[in-house]
Amino acid sequence: MSVRPPAQIRSLRWLGWFCVWTLIGLSFAHQYYVSSASFGNPVPWRHAISHSLTDWYLFAALSIPARWLARRFVIERGNWMRHAGIHVAAGAAFSLAWMALRAWIGVRQGSVTGEAVAFAALFGSLLAKTFYFNLFVYGVVISVAHAFGYYRRFHEREISTLELEKRLTQAKLQALQMQLNPHFLFNTLHTISALVHKDAEAADRMISRLSRLLRYTLESTTAHEVPLKQELAFLDRYLEIEQTRFGSRLTVVREIDPETLAAQVPNLLLQPLVENAIRHGIEPQSRPGRIELRAQRWKEQLRLEVRDNGLGFSPGQLTAEGVGLANTRARLQQLYGSDQRIEFSNAAEGGLLVQVTIPFRIEANGDSE
Repeated sequence: MSVRPPAQIRSLRWLGWFCVWTLIGLSFAHQYYVSSASFGNPVPWRHAISHSLTDWYLFAALSIPARWLARRFVIERGNWMRHAGIHVAAGAAFSLAWMALRAWIGVRQGSVTGEAVAFAALFGSLLAKTFYFNLFVYGVVISVAHAFGYYRRFHEREISTLELEKRLTQAKLQALQMQLNPHFLFNTLHTISALVHKDAEAADRMISRLSRLLRYTLESTTAHEVPLKQELAFLDRYLEIEQTRFGSRLTVVREIDPETLAAQVPNLLLQPLVENAIRHGIEPQSRPGRIELRAQRWKEQLRLEVRDNGLGFSPGQLTAEGVGLANTRARLQQLYGSDQRIEFSNAAEGGLLVQVTIPFRIEANGDSE
């Protein structure tokens, strides 16, 4: 159901229609004036304008019920024959009503100027001259009303479709994020349980850090995008937990372009990528592990990289995506569509390289470029 426009907009629409009918009347007045002069029977401008404007202001008044009929009886595929018949009958009534009103006005004008004319005679003359032209005018009014109606309904459907798509996208993003958080939580609790009987003090530190991490997570889950600086702060809290577990075996190196710190990135984007690097690149090895994080701007894109020094993929091996990585890929698709890319490959120096490319956007309240 369409929403009724405000009174100001309705007034502007009425003014617009009045101007349209006035312009049509003036154009016919000019034609009447020129043609009368060319046939040797010139008429004053005042007469030409008053005569034509009277004709077209009557059409304008009768177009109001005609437009109502156009909205009430829309000609569509399933009803075109019945509604077309209604409009043919309405067009005849439109034409007869115009002639009756014009004849009545003509009689009134004649009584004022002293040129008396009978209503029947004037009506008969108009019937012979203008009946089919009046039908044509009704047809134009109905066609224009149908065109505006089709456009309005198309525009309303388009807005409704966009709104539904937006709500669906928001719902999917929320569902994906809700799925990601428990996954991370369960993995972290598993790590803590493994340390409880081996190193109670380390387990206690991890519980304390997990508490801070959860508070941070609860404060940020309503936003689907956050500045990279905030995402790195969240990642620090996660890495504090993993650092407790691996100690000196885990080294994290960052190469973050300062220009990228205000760029918008998906909330909880880096954590599952780093978690994947730790679980599959660092944890299976006894030698020291190294994770490298990079962020740089390239033209209108933001490029993020996570690389570990693990074994990488063996020849022909495909990426086995868990819940975290699958959700990351799905969230990137939801947020950016075809303007994003996430790639897994073996780094030239060894280990697995994950590259994420998304549009470079600065947060709304951040500094301009």
